[in-house]
Amino acid sequence: MSPQAKRVLHDALALSPVERAELVEELLGSLATPETRARDERWAAEAEARVTAFDRGELATIPAAEVFTRRQEGDRT
Repeated sequence: MSPQAKRVLHDALALSPVERAELVEELLGSLATPETRARDERWAAEAEARVTAFDRGELATIPAAEVFTRRQEGDRT
């Protein structure tokens, strides 16, 4: 890490947790490409659709313990 980057890191660590989180969001956003932005938008839309379907009672849920058991047993259905 360059000396400049070390100074930036030192200064960033002095920020409040909220400010650090905002900084991380900005930095990660600066690395995004049009393809990753489009993918993230599709995932966000899918998540919203699933939440809406769940809220309307249209989406069945599976207890986490069952999911982990299935995964451990290799059942991906």
